Amino acid sequence: MGTGRTTSVGRETQSRIYRDGALGRRPVVPVGPDRLERAAQRAMSRAAWAYVAGSAGQERTVRANREALDRWRLVPRMLRDVASRSTEVELFGQRLPSPLLLAPVGVLEMASRGADVAVARAAAEVGTPMVVSTQGSVPMEVTARALGSTPSWYQLYWSSDRDLVRSLVRRAEAIGSTALVVTLDTTLLGWRPRDLDLGSLPFARGLGIAQYTSDPVFTELVRRRAAQPRTGPSPRPTPAALRTLASVARAHPGSTRANLRSALPRAAVETFLDVFADPSLTWDDLAWLRDLTALPIVLKGVQHREDAALAVRHGMDGVVVSNHGGRQVDGAVGALDALPGVVEEVAGRVPVLFDSGVRSGADVVTALALGARAVLVGRPYVYGLALAGRAGVVEVLQHLQAELDLTMGLVGVRTPAELGPQLLVRTTP
Repeated sequence: MGTGRTTSVGRETQSRIYRDGALGRRPVVPVGPDRLERAAQRAMSRAAWAYVAGSAGQERTVRANREALDRWRLVPRMLRDVASRSTEVELFGQRLPSPLLLAPVGVLEMASRGADVAVARAAAEVGTPMVVSTQGSVPMEVTARALGSTPSWYQLYWSSDRDLVRSLVRRAEAIGSTALVVTLDTTLLGWRPRDLDLGSLPFARGLGIAQYTSDPVFTELVRRRAAQPRTGPSPRPTPAALRTLASVARAHPGSTRANLRSALPRAAVETFLDVFADPSLTWDDLAWLRDLTALPIVLKGVQHREDAALAVRHGMDGVVVSNHGGRQVDGAVGALDALPGVVEEVAGRVPVLFDSGVRSGADVVTALALGARAVLVGRPYVYGLALAGRAGVVEVLQHLQAELDLTMGLVGVRTPAELGPQLLVRTTP
């Protein structure tokens, strides 16, 4: 995985690109964030693009994420001897080569058939930890094998079925996950017009539920449901219904032909839609999870400083300041605007991580300077996946790490720990 100690990770990547350019070879994926996004849109289906790029409501929150980042300006310092730099950080007793983690993104099969395995192999190649999604396109055990010794965290969507939650956590422990990331902001699915306009929910087509269909507790729930007699008239088949049936049959474990004749695939989708989330959860429920596992528990979706204080009070080991990339609440606060208050409230008692709106290495530097210990990156690596599979994810990560390293050196610091608010000014809105 490497030590992270280097004098040239940014320069090496930069020089390689220029050397290749002299020989007529361009980067596998565009380097600029806007060009990367536009290229990915051209490569993806309408439904896939709507799901990955779409956000809640009028998409004001996703714009607020970028506006919040744009309000801060770095103030470089000169003559600081940055010849030797390290991007290493420590989290939960592990030394990581950089403060970057791959955010959990569900239904990656919509972007590429390689899905989670391609992303895991890219993460292993670059040495970037991956947060494995509950809405994975392959079972977590398959993703873990592709990651090898690269650290993995497991992201938990807290189901309404406690036995299923217990089973998912036990599996996460068994694959060697080093932290549990509980997503708090999706106990209800946000209002997403791009998906709604297409009538497109990937889970209803059997996509992104591989963690469930590979789980013994879930499969028992499905078996019981399939055994119950169906009541009421069967809907008249339409071309769209037949396409959905085929998608569900392909996605379900086993032979597609056998699945087309079985009640289990449809029962799996219906069961998932029933048990996916639990909107009745309260802070008191965290005690049950804390007793269940010795893994560090990180709460993702914190935006209010009082929630950060509650997380610490309830024995949580870290928080991620995130608004789910703007996908859940329209008109919410930009994630970076929430970060300083959470950092102040936590006061170093647990690590604060950051997510939502990050598109570049300079964005990472800004979040670290405002107190984040590490940064989760989501959509950019999905765009790389859509364009070039594993190689596309590798390049996106390399570009982010190179810009992070060069920006650190150019503002006059040698390690992420040296970054702080003294290197920033806030501009007027």
